[in-house]
Amino acid sequence: MSRSPFTRFLDAQGFVVLDGGLATALEAAGHRLDEKLWSARLVISAPDAVRGVHASYLKAGADCVTSGGYQASFEGFLEAGLDRRAAESALRRAVTLAAEARDSFWSDPTNRVGRVEPIVAASAGPYGAYLANGSEYDGRYGVERDVLEAFHRDRLAVLVDTEADLVAFETLPSLLEVEVLCALLAEGLGKPAWITFSCRDSDALWDGTPISAALQRCDSIDALVGVGVNCTDPRHVGGLIDKIAAMTDLPIIVYPNSGESYDPVTREWTGPPAEWLENVGQWVEKGASVLGGCCRVGSGEIGELRLRLEEMHAL
Repeated sequence: MSRSPFTRFLDAQGFVVLDGGLATALEAAGHRLDEKLWSARLVISAPDAVRGVHASYLKAGADCVTSGGYQASFEGFLEAGLDRRAAESALRRAVTLAAEARDSFWSDPTNRVGRVEPIVAASAGPYGAYLANGSEYDGRYGVERDVLEAFHRDRLAVLVDTEADLVAFETLPSLLEVEVLCALLAEGLGKPAWITFSCRDSDALWDGTPISAALQRCDSIDALVGVGVNCTDPRHVGGLIDKIAAMTDLPIIVYPNSGESYDPVTREWTGPPAEWLENVGQWVEKGASVLGGCCRVGSGEIGELRLRLEEMHAL
């Protein structure tokens, strides 16, 4: 844990607050994200908007902002018409925008009161995010291990050479992809990382793998500084934390979505949101220490999350 960017937050306040959904916040601000690159396109076309969302989460209380690189990849940018050099620049730019928002926030002394200097995580979404066909929600990519390895290795080589404090491998729905990423991290590529799974229920990843089996693949990976779940229905999070806590001493990370259902074909959200803030106390009691939100969780909820965590740790 001495290399973990989380350590100083956990030592000083007992928790780490992550940000909320980037893409859905941009949509709420009026930006259209109905193309394959999703929010990664705005890293190029509307950088001020992306930087502004990062700033809003920092102001709300986030200790860590995650870059707009979830759907950013060489393959995606090349298909969109960028050449190799421009694609690499865009990958780096996603991290830079988050770092600029953090640096601007921290340059104001009034923002430093009662806070630890925030950190930046470079988002690295699953292969299915590049495909943009809904497979990130079931893990059925239809490709072999070597394709996944090349995809992630190429992008990771750029991300570890940015100002990001760590890499966030997030929304992973399949055991094969977890295995590929753990093998890459075991090579010692130069930055700490977290891994968070996307789960269909309180027991399994979307491809049906028990979360316990996925966690076993993460065992003894020195670069890992946290494991957990994200973009998962908050109703399942308590049970998932129980299983994670039984298998690891690493900080447990949870940043669920709003609890609404997303249709990847129509790209619409339906159903009522869950009262996920009401479950925060239970999640902390079960062992979660790094908490935030994913899709449809905005800065208002992140601000309330911070207040609740501060109250819990003041007792």
